[in-house]
Amino acid sequence: MMMMHRWRRSGDFIRSACKSLSSFRQKHNSMSPSVTGFMNRYESKVNTFEPNAWSHQYRSFGSSSSSSALKVKRNPLFSSLESKDVSFFKEILGERNVVEDEERLEIANTDWMKKYKGCSKLMLLPKNTEEVSQILKYCDSRSLAVVPQGGNTGLVGGSVPVFDEVIINVGLMNKVLSFDEVSGVLVCEAGCILENLATFLDTKGFVMPLDLGAKGSCHIGGNVSTNAGGLRLIRYGSLHGTVLGLEAVKANGNVLDMLGTLRKDNTGYDLKHLFIGSEGSLGIVTKVSILTQPKLSSVNLAFIACKDFLSCQVLNHLDGVRNPVSSSENFYILIETTGSGETYDREKLEAFLLKSLEQGLVSDGVIAQDINQASSFWRIREGITEALQKAGACYKYDLSLPVEEIYNIVNDLRGRLGNLANVMGYGHLGDGNLHLNISAAEYNDKLLGLIEPYVYEWTSKHRGSISAEHGLGVMKANEILYSKSPETVS
Repeated sequence: MMMMHRWRRSGDFIRSACKSLSSFRQKHNSMSPSVTGFMNRYESKVNTFEPNAWSHQYRSFGSSSSSSALKVKRNPLFSSLESKDVSFFKEILGERNVVEDEERLEIANTDWMKKYKGCSKLMLLPKNTEEVSQILKYCDSRSLAVVPQGGNTGLVGGSVPVFDEVIINVGLMNKVLSFDEVSGVLVCEAGCILENLATFLDTKGFVMPLDLGAKGSCHIGGNVSTNAGGLRLIRYGSLHGTVLGLEAVKANGNVLDMLGTLRKDNTGYDLKHLFIGSEGSLGIVTKVSILTQPKLSSVNLAFIACKDFLSCQVLNHLDGVRNPVSSSENFYILIETTGSGETYDREKLEAFLLKSLEQGLVSDGVIAQDINQASSFWRIREGITEALQKAGACYKYDLSLPVEEIYNIVNDLRGRLGNLANVMGYGHLGDGNLHLNISAAEYNDKLLGLIEPYVYEWTSKHRGSISAEHGLGVMKANEILYSKSPETVS
């Protein structure tokens, strides 16, 4: 199991994020001797840095290796990979599914933002739960650190190694195991790509309750492990409500079968909720049971422009995209409605837009006339992250705030940063989730020092969360106390 601890000593903070209990055995004799390290384990001391030991003992995350960057130290309790370990993995997985190729490892070691990069020398590709169990049991016995990986689309460095952890990628575990067309319950393996599941369900007349911009690459196991929110949260709720069960493998190789398919099961603790959003710190999710919804016959999509905020400057960086409305505004809202009566639903949406225009709340708007136009609208929303990548260096923050406060931090940061960077916010207005982005020509320590910890302090002051749906990962593991009390964390 994992714990997170934070101590204050002589004004310095010594923090341990997702740190194995094994490192505390000497001080806590009651701990199980079978518990060993797991996942992205590191300890950091802000004022500690030894350049001569840099290669595999210390890593820096931030704009550079200077004092403002997060410096992390490899936990000495973990072993280093040896040839005998590789031989063992080849025996249980076969040569093909034990990856040592430098080019493939380069990709697996690097996160989507190219901000975090590990130095793992081995990636394992299990095909089923039993193989995952064997891998973790062996790694536990050898004190080898591992990092679970799915589609590697995360934005906080949680799916790549910090140092030389063994990468366990579940991409080959991609089977749909069952689907009940009466209840809508889908059971599948963790490596299923979200878009593939959506396509499968579409042929059955159902929809996934989860939809993301990264749906073409992300895995359902990773979605569950990070409690991904996405574009349909207001309609269908969070994964805590739609996931009915799951199967997971703990660090010692034990398999937890919680793969229920019942809507009601009130028999003691519902342990699956501990794994939803745990980011792999408690174990590797291998199977998921999720409640899907019948596909509604009426879907309407409106793209409207307002004059209230000074943001949304992303159209210039998206290939093949044009502004759907005739007026050029700085703030746009995408509204999708679903229902069972196409004519009635469309009339209601048109009436809403007309009233909004008359009241001056909206300056322009258009309703998609067909699926191609609807796809072009969604292309704008889902392509914002891509556009920001093309625009230059980007500091990204995923915040949850009271709806009335959601845009104030954008304006405050603009005043604070001046012409050092462009600040923009987008996200999910209905549930108070702001994706705060600070775009600059390049990463630099001066800018980072103005952004952090200001963003976290501002969010905490307004009783928000520093991670709405992206998780903590490496980026925010040490900042959890801005959202959780010390008593909760300990």
